[in-house]
Amino acid sequence: MPPEIPESEVAAEWDRNAAVWAEQVRNRWDTFREHWNNPAFVEFAGDLSGKNVLDAGCGEGYNTRMFARRGARMTGADLSAKMIQFAREAELCEPLGIHYERASYSNLTPFSAGSFDAVISTMALMDGPDFPGAMREIARVLRPGGTLAYSILHPCFATKGMGWIRDESGRAVKFTVADYFNSEPFVEHWKFGHAPNASEVEAFGVPRFDRTLADYINPTIAAGLRLEKICEPRAPESACALYPESFRRYRDHIPWFLYLRASKP
Repeated sequence: MPPEIPESEVAAEWDRNAAVWAEQVRNRWDTFREHWNNPAFVEFAGDLSGKNVLDAGCGEGYNTRMFARRGARMTGADLSAKMIQFAREAELCEPLGIHYERASYSNLTPFSAGSFDAVISTMALMDGPDFPGAMREIARVLRPGGTLAYSILHPCFATKGMGWIRDESGRAVKFTVADYFNSEPFVEHWKFGHAPNASEVEAFGVPRFDRTLADYINPTIAAGLRLEKICEPRAPESACALYPESFRRYRDHIPWFLYLRASKP
């Protein structure tokens, strides 16, 4: 078994990321989120208006607020105390009726069994060490008939050996995958490339726990959830028009995200 990164270290990394992350996400400088991932995931998750919904791994609450504005009764949970602090401050500035708890999505003890109509998780479940535990806890807090929808980096493409092959003009013409079965966790360092102050801020340290497709689907089923739909959203032409260097290669070659929806019988 590869060495693990404990949840305490994951929390510490996200505490360090929190201030810059919150500023840049709220300024809409996460272009993949704004122009590809969020529009596609909102459609995939379906109408959650009027439902009690948990956002598992909510971060500073940007997406939690997005679903609250669409009519859901939202609760957010995150491992990072700093992220939860930023989320609560945003709720004070713009009250949307959101309750935030500091909690791991693998240990949702603040919430009783069957207390949510739906659970969403947006781009968080690949960043924690205990995915099977997360599925068990999410299944526990869902009421019978409740639904789970989550988005992650696509495990078939976001591997340690990924890379682009370019032609003589520099255009990406092929995508390579390697080390698919390498599950050793690591801390990835990157920035939002379109942030105007990208050169001035430290890179985010993001703990990553690479898994195979089976490592995601089988624990979801084992937790007693019934698979309903998967989606591999394609980068939209509208995003390619705005940022061709960032999006065109993905639209032409690979899905970068994987969505899964399941329900509790």
